[in-house]
Amino acid sequence: MPESNENQSDAFAAAREGALSWLSANWDPKLTVREWWARLADSGWGFPTWPAEWFGKGMSAEEAAGVRAAFAETRALPPPASLGQMLGAPMLLLHGSQEQKQRFLPPLARGEEYWCQFFSEPGSGSDLASAQTRAVRDGDVWHIDGQKVWTSGAQYADRGMLLARTNREVPKHQGLSFFIFDLDQPGVEVRPLHQMNGAHGFNEVFFTDARVDGDRLITEENAGWGVAVTVLMYERFMTSMPSATPGNKQGMLDQPAGSIELAGSEEGPGRGPSEVVIEAAKKTARNGDPVLRQRLAGLWAQENIDSLLVRSGQSVSASRRPSGAGSLNKLSRSALARSARETGLSTLGAGGLLNSGSSPRYGDTEYGEIQYQSLSSPSFSIAGGTDEIQRGIVGERVLGLPKEPRTDRDIPFKDLTIGTQRSPG
Repeated sequence: MPESNENQSDAFAAAREGALSWLSANWDPKLTVREWWARLADSGWGFPTWPAEWFGKGMSAEEAAGVRAAFAETRALPPPASLGQMLGAPMLLLHGSQEQKQRFLPPLARGEEYWCQFFSEPGSGSDLASAQTRAVRDGDVWHIDGQKVWTSGAQYADRGMLLARTNREVPKHQGLSFFIFDLDQPGVEVRPLHQMNGAHGFNEVFFTDARVDGDRLITEENAGWGVAVTVLMYERFMTSMPSATPGNKQGMLDQPAGSIELAGSEEGPGRGPSEVVIEAAKKTARNGDPVLRQRLAGLWAQENIDSLLVRSGQSVSASRRPSGAGSLNKLSRSALARSARETGLSTLGAGGLLNSGSSPRYGDTEYGEIQYQSLSSPSFSIAGGTDEIQRGIVGERVLGLPKEPRTDRDIPFKDLTIGTQRSPG
């Protein structure tokens, strides 16, 4: 949803004015995406919450919202926004070595690479710490065998953030390591997962004696759980503007920056849900119904509250780890998706049952966007940790409630019977 410039803080206004000034002087739609993103990276306005020494300006989340508003006003192409830029870079700033920052942050800031996230596995469900994909060290190289699932964007990715088991003799949280993994190598097979909304942004990925160099290990061996938690906490605050796809596989880097259609990602449309539903209510002449009008007003208010939660979280600045309050933000997005589904389909009535055709994002029927949003809504309660997991985090880390009993916390992983691991050993 576009940022409103009314009743904003002084920090928001100052950041917006600074970004407007720079963008007005430097945005050139004739530049290629590659050239524009390089210019944007050097300026610090592309990723303003990153530290100044690493392509940013050290801004707060509120200031970053002002910068986003400036991009919307000038219609300049926003910065690259794969999981590498939104999750990988903040993770590197907190956990990466100086050499790893120097190696990976420049191509991320310039949009030269697209990253994905290898976390979820078929037998683990929401219990990420029970991951079974193995990493076995052989000198300076690690050998990777296993399977990941629900991997967004693996078909476009140059690298992935990989959580793998490196020690089965210790409890599950203590035997995981975190790697930066190259996809373009033998032993990696990416298979698309076709979703009920018609998209196939998710994939399952198989590793058969794939390899990762030892210098791609983040922090230390068997210390990957803390790094993974950092990534997940950033994911729950994650917000981005529709932009071009980074990396080379989509072929956008050498297109004119002004030619990129800012319609949203494959996972969803670019407009906010309340805008889509309110427009449909007007077109169907149902906006005069007092009951529906009340629901539309509630959806609009809910979307605005969700936008405020993104900005008012305890800063998603890349200079420090976010708090557990990010789970509140994710729960808010899940609730908003459900409200948009119920209000949208109520607005369409029987028309909501019509097939939206071969283009689910926009639809061959007039209201395909609402159908797409409705069919996509269950994913908001699952991706990045289920609503149940988020409520547990809020209870423990935000409200300070006692932790739930965990009977397997001190048991060696090899002795557990979890997921597809049916017998010890």
